[in-house]
Amino acid sequence: MSDLLETCPGPGAWRVDWTALQEAFPWVHALHVCPQDPSYHGEGDVGVHTRMVLEAMASLESFRALSERDRKTVYLACLLHDVAKPATTIQGADGRWTSPAHARKGAIRSRRLLYELAVPFALREAVVALVHHHEVPFYLVDRDDAERVALRVSQTARCDLLALVAQADALGRICAEQGRLLDQIALFREMCVELGCWQEPFRFPSDHSRFEYFRVAHRSPRHEAFDDTRATAVILSGLPGAGKDRWVEANAQGIAVVSLDDIRRGMGVSPKEQQGSVAAAAREMARTHLRRGEGFVWNATNVSRDVRQACIALAADYRARVRVVYLEVPLERLRKQNREREHPAPEDVIDRLLDRWQIPDLTEAHQVELVVED
Repeated sequence: MSDLLETCPGPGAWRVDWTALQEAFPWVHALHVCPQDPSYHGEGDVGVHTRMVLEAMASLESFRALSERDRKTVYLACLLHDVAKPATTIQGADGRWTSPAHARKGAIRSRRLLYELAVPFALREAVVALVHHHEVPFYLVDRDDAERVALRVSQTARCDLLALVAQADALGRICAEQGRLLDQIALFREMCVELGCWQEPFRFPSDHSRFEYFRVAHRSPRHEAFDDTRATAVILSGLPGAGKDRWVEANAQGIAVVSLDDIRRGMGVSPKEQQGSVAAAAREMARTHLRRGEGFVWNATNVSRDVRQACIALAADYRARVRVVYLEVPLERLRKQNREREHPAPEDVIDRLLDRWQIPDLTEAHQVELVVED
């Protein structure tokens, strides 16, 4: 376990040792070389802003009243909320600095950093969800699809903790709009309380209702969708070496398996080459099973949401129930198990996958099963 969790402010000393964080973690130090638009961040660079956010967080009674686990969750989210700005910040023709997609990319960056630091899975993913959605309270009530966004966020993030991160983010800056940002956060709270997703995920009438709501636009979240599924597509997800093949051996006896590794080797395609032909062959195999109303297992890394979505959409089009099984082991064990495979994935391929790694969640499937060894 890293010492990172021990740096969280606690009773008796509600302070943040920013100097120690910079010395211990290069990614914290790197925040200071990233500029920001002074209209929104008159305080200076991202490092100055993050320090001010943490100081504001530690001063809030609402933060101090949290359980120890929730304090650590909020603390890490505040520390990491802008961690991707150094990699995403650009200066436009008008001279202004912007950081497009820094929240989404920050979530992926945070997941990898916390995984490498051996932060427990549940805590890590709670933090990652807050980083991913940390800007939502600032704009939610102004969106035409505000309800849909709130319900989606609630499936992975605690909205009350998200509001606390946003409050610290607003207080930890110098800008003319600080008051408006705090008002927006208050409206975010009112909306989430009204929807019933303030401290827990919104509860849909059924798994199929939730699946259809996030798959099809303009559905009511309170409508119980008719379940006409006729088979189950099991979609595996996990980095190379996480144990997907062993899961198939133990759990998929008598079930058809669509294995991208087997298809790749049969076609003579290297993992480093373009995978379009492999994916096309796998989809055609899956269609054969789906046309017959047969269940199957899709065995591939599927570590990004976009890649999983292609499989899920195909299954849904044929009225299949979607069960995603995600597998994870600690990083050292992952690399060891990958090296011991008959056909190991190159290390640089694993590194590339880590840089687009997204854990499946309940907005994607009827069921998500987490097989995780911390």
